[in-house]
Amino acid sequence: MRSLLFVPGDSERKLEKGFSAGADVVIVDLEDSVAAGNKDVARRIAADFIRDNHTRTSAAIYVRINDLSSGLTDDDLAALVPAKPDGIMLPKSNGFADVQQLSAKLRVREAENGLPDGATKIIPIITETAAGLLAAGSYSPSPRLSGLTWGAEDLSAAIGARATRDQNGRYTDVFRLARAMTVLAASAAETAAIDTVFVNFRDANSLRAECLEAERDGFTAKMAIHPDQVPVINEAFTPSPEAVAHAQAVVQAFRAAGDPGVVGIDGQMYDRPHLRRAERLLARARAAGL
Repeated sequence: MRSLLFVPGDSERKLEKGFSAGADVVIVDLEDSVAAGNKDVARRIAADFIRDNHTRTSAAIYVRINDLSSGLTDDDLAALVPAKPDGIMLPKSNGFADVQQLSAKLRVREAENGLPDGATKIIPIITETAAGLLAAGSYSPSPRLSGLTWGAEDLSAAIGARATRDQNGRYTDVFRLARAMTVLAASAAETAAIDTVFVNFRDANSLRAECLEAERDGFTAKMAIHPDQVPVINEAFTPSPEAVAHAQAVVQAFRAAGDPGVVGIDGQMYDRPHLRRAERLLARARAAGL
């Protein structure tokens, strides 16, 4: 996956637009974009739309439910799991124990609806609370996990920060820490690192710059809040032909040399970490259809 697009679950018009935006993942939102009094309506609209559109889109369909402390999670799952979404996004995850709790709930719902055990994947948002950020190292490899992502706005509200970025548009220290911990936690959990949203959806140049920085630092995907952001994100997280060619050359050099610890290519030394990096890039290229 490269792009994950949030779409409010209570708007058929926005759902229709979101499903045709070209995102790799459409996240039908039942949380922040849906008012408290509109949750039941959103569940019905979202479930019906997923049922009607699952077969006509190549995008994976996830549902961002309300967090485990909200008292709304079970109602969300009861309404949406029968529609067979590909996965659930868990907001305000305070550690791997929350993923395990959600997994147990999903196991029951999957059994009730004739779905295979483990069919519904999970992407937790791991930095929206102080406790969540401090527990970033708790995540372990799991068949349910399809990625880890982070959030800045909820964290800023939780800790009382007046802003997430400085006057130059760069994240301040706490939020740089949250971003870095997400990359490290995803690596430790052997899953995808997904960058958070860029909220100024009219500033494509700054979005592109942020995507390129995220890809450089180890993220393989980014969330979007507007369909116009999807092409920019897809382009930035799709390996270039030059990068693919170089990675292929590295892999082929190791193979031709009998898979040693070190090879030389055009006068430069490449060791096993370079090989692993090349293999990961080629896997991303294959996933993008290259």
